[in-house]
Amino acid sequence: MEIMETTSHGEVLESAFTLRRGPRDIPGLLWRSPTASGPLVLIGHGGGASVREGYVVALGRHLARDLGCHAVAIDGPVHGSRRGERSQNSTLVLMDFMQAWSSDDTMTDEMVEDWRHVIDAVHDELGIADEPVGYWGLSMGTILGLPLVATEPRISAAVLGLCGTSGPTRDRLAADAPRVTCPTMFLMKWEDELFTREAVLDLFDRIAAEDRTLVATPGSHGAVWPETFAQTAEFLVGRLMGTASPDRA
Repeated sequence: MEIMETTSHGEVLESAFTLRRGPRDIPGLLWRSPTASGPLVLIGHGGGASVREGYVVALGRHLARDLGCHAVAIDGPVHGSRRGERSQNSTLVLMDFMQAWSSDDTMTDEMVEDWRHVIDAVHDELGIADEPVGYWGLSMGTILGLPLVATEPRISAAVLGLCGTSGPTRDRLAADAPRVTCPTMFLMKWEDELFTREAVLDLFDRIAAEDRTLVATPGSHGAVWPETFAQTAEFLVGRLMGTASPDRA
């Protein structure tokens, strides 16, 4: 892991890094507190965003500053620093992602391997290999993250949602969801214009975790309330640290 730059934000150290996996460069941000030695949370951003999106940075800093965790986010396919010199206009980024989603059969598996490589590198960098790992990712963060949660045994709690069994990889999501057995909170927007209620509820219903929570709120696809963001962080950290359970959440 090559740390490019580290800045201080109160008690949080925020480091931009690049990690090499074969021919692939994996760009990301790492948040840590010098006094924390808790779980590692992986943050998967949504379509058209990047690791520097406001809610991603706010969540990473909150986890490190207030909840005793370390957090890491990496740019998704054709997003952020992976775009090179191409425009960062969110509409163009989404168009590029939709094209890749429908044409690149390796995209999901490559992203899963990127995340596994990142877990190894952060564990080595921070010396926290014995700490639990959680995953937080909505929309594209679920499209590419649910298969990771389904197959990576080190992940012991997850926040997913704003996604359903539709789109080019709907069969992959439908097949992987029953393999998600860790505690899971799943978010749904009732007026989501990108995923129908039926498709979202179908994906949630396929998740096999006994400890699973559906949080449905009014509004369009990206209109996640600040209170809901806080609820997801508390759920995730509570499950990872063992301070909350289905009976005491």
